[in-house]
Amino acid sequence: MALKVAIVGLPNVGKSTLFNALTQTASAQAANYPFCTIEPNTGDVAVPEPRLEQLAKVAGSKDIIPSRINFVDIAGLVRGASKGEGLGNQFLANIRDCDAVAFVARCFEDGDITHVEGRIDPIADLEIIETELMLADLESLEKRVPNLEKRARQDKDSADTLRLVKVALEQLNAGRPARAAQISKDDYKAWHMLQLLTSLPALYVCNVDEASADKGNAFSDLVAERAKRDNAKSVVISAQIESEIALLDPAERAEFLETLGLHEPGLNRLIREAYALLGLQSYFTVGPKEARAWTIEVGTTAPQAAGVIHNDFEKGFIRAETIAFDDFIKLGGENGAKEAGKMRSEGKEYIVKDGDVMHFRFNV
Repeated sequence: MALKVAIVGLPNVGKSTLFNALTQTASAQAANYPFCTIEPNTGDVAVPEPRLEQLAKVAGSKDIIPSRINFVDIAGLVRGASKGEGLGNQFLANIRDCDAVAFVARCFEDGDITHVEGRIDPIADLEIIETELMLADLESLEKRVPNLEKRARQDKDSADTLRLVKVALEQLNAGRPARAAQISKDDYKAWHMLQLLTSLPALYVCNVDEASADKGNAFSDLVAERAKRDNAKSVVISAQIESEIALLDPAERAEFLETLGLHEPGLNRLIREAYALLGLQSYFTVGPKEARAWTIEVGTTAPQAAGVIHNDFEKGFIRAETIAFDDFIKLGGENGAKEAGKMRSEGKEYIVKDGDVMHFRFNV
């Protein structure tokens, strides 16, 4: 499954710099981590996964195929975007088919870069964006109510949809995003079908100055507090630094990061937080031809994990030969794990764990 994240923010907060850093990082990556531009405002990037390199080395895999994450750069939104102000309103619909939203907040001072609101206040920035998305959701839902009320008298699906629309309207009219609503598992699919901008999980990205890249600053601390209140995730990144890192070769990159007190690029943390936000994890398939990462939700069963590769794998699932990542590396691969009794045969009820190395047996 490919994760799709919308990058949203006011003009001049570093949103496009962040997106450009993503694309530059990808194009500067080795062949194992390819990048392709689908559209001018869309980038498909490999998910950083150091375990793949280790697996490939042990197994002698010819190719390495990471999971993918898709970023959509939404034009800068301004106050009134939901009513047609600015360019960003043209792209609100692009957010609807995303899995999560990354709100970029300006957490740095720079007199040479004008803020559209004339001040540096990341919390106010976030509130403006959230308000515009809520207003867009309100308008969308209110238009649907009359038709749903007519059909709900005779159609159960319409009645269920109307009930969820009213749940969303209750939150929005109270000034809260739709994600604040408590939705049962039984209603989750229908809730998702409403395609509400404010029902998507939120990740707050604090774009800080270079000096604050390792620990953040007073501005990013405020955003982190807001994220906790909103049951969201936050990550500190210096988009400018990420742009510089992207242009360096691997050896220079490690040295540059060390001088800044960083262990890894901030973009790696961004992707990792996006995965955590959506409750995602990875399992691996490994062989002489390729070592590959597959993205699944936490709690996925073995047959469901097999289905990510191909529907036939799930339909004809027999069992999964499974080795924990640490055992695969420590014991020198599949044969060593098998001889040590660390290869397990798991059935249909097995819940796949992060890092499992799996080989599926199935009927054609």
